[in-house]
Amino acid sequence: MELQTRGSVKAPMEDEKIIELYFARDEKAIEETDFKYRKYLFLLAYNIVNDRLDCEECLNDTYVGAWNSIPPSRPNFLKAFLTIIARRTAIKRYHSNMRKKVIPSEMTLSLSELEDFIADDGKVDSDFDAERLGKVISDFVRSLNERRKFIFMSRYYASDPIDTIARDLSLSRSMINKELAAIRAALKEKLESEGYTV
Repeated sequence: MELQTRGSVKAPMEDEKIIELYFARDEKAIEETDFKYRKYLFLLAYNIVNDRLDCEECLNDTYVGAWNSIPPSRPNFLKAFLTIIARRTAIKRYHSNMRKKVIPSEMTLSLSELEDFIADDGKVDSDFDAERLGKVISDFVRSLNERRKFIFMSRYYASDPIDTIARDLSLSRSMINKELAAIRAALKEKLESEGYTV
């Protein structure tokens, strides 16, 4: 452990240098990843699983996933790469927990907002249909203006609480709720225009 002089603060390592540590199979890569991204990844996992112990396990699994993926992968954006691993890990844990009990997480709340018109009712019965639906939603998100895109991704991808999104955008909670309602209405219209029964 490096000693720091009084008043000095260790700066996070640049992503490219962290990636080089992974390629060198230097375990310091995980330490540097944890130092730089722990708070962000923990919050991402917590929004989904709503349990601190589960979050710690999700973090460990994320770091193992990064270690096992880099190399051969060389991510262009380390934070985005880690986000994907952490989110998948947390969602697996969420589904495992849901089989045991109901958990009051932001993921549960955000998914309930969309379930009226993106529910698995047996109509999407093949990988092709699921892939097509994913493309329609992806295209829809890309068509949004920057603010609405941020709100959609924050709420439905990162499962951020509405208060957090409001704070990040310096808007009121009611304004975020109005924006989300408008986004859901536009998504519903888009899905219907693509032949999905909503």
